[in-house]
Amino acid sequence: MLVAASLFAMGAIFGSFLNVIIYRLPRGESIVRPPSACPECGRRITPRDNIPIVSYLMLRGRCRHCKAVISSRYLVVEALAGLVPVLLLWRYGLGREALVLCLLSYVLIVVSFIDLDLRIIPDRVTLPGIAIGLILAPYLGLTTFGGSLLGAVVGGGALYLIAIIGEAAFGKESMGGGDIKLAAMLGAFLGWQTVLLLLFAAFLFGALAGTVAVRAHGSDWDRSMPFGPFIAIGAFVATIWGETILTWYGMLLS
Repeated sequence: MLVAASLFAMGAIFGSFLNVIIYRLPRGESIVRPPSACPECGRRITPRDNIPIVSYLMLRGRCRHCKAVISSRYLVVEALAGLVPVLLLWRYGLGREALVLCLLSYVLIVVSFIDLDLRIIPDRVTLPGIAIGLILAPYLGLTTFGGSLLGAVVGGGALYLIAIIGEAAFGKESMGGGDIKLAAMLGAFLGWQTVLLLLFAAFLFGALAGTVAVRAHGSDWDRSMPFGPFIAIGAFVATIWGETILTWYGMLLS
């Protein structure tokens, strides 16, 4: 419990930095300087107001000085960043594999919230990520080099095929290039079997979210939804429970 609590605290601290990246990376700003400040009044955020999760709750989600509302996204990102290493500790124990998957999960948090905000997934994240996955995944034993390469092709290729079919059928873009590159990156890290599982989970969660949105907003709802967050959710499900799901599926077929 002490190790889990320590990992949650360290993850939440890292989540505070992820919030900076989410805001500044797509805007081409430095993620190091200047120090964080309130976007409304411009006052710098002091250390006592920058304690992950705790400061947000104590300030009740408002700037200390101008009382402007602070987006709950900051709290959500910090909480997710804290939970990720705890779940990976439970699934994999302490080791290099858990560390790499934790960093990969943090990348997914960043691209998910950028996609939610701006409907883009930056190439500066996914393209280097594909190369890193091809090198790092076989070295760490996450998959073989062939499995990593095939995973990148299958992940990106599957969404590219859906994009072509969707555009031909509906006359508009149905899958963004950022989603295709993100799936290729995850395939490079996790291999072809896991990337197929995560894509299945992504479409399942996406369909459920779309159904809920239609029921909540009616037929006038704009059906364009960012798919990056659902790919991230699918990746995390596949990372934590993928082996169990694939084993169970194999038993059904046998």
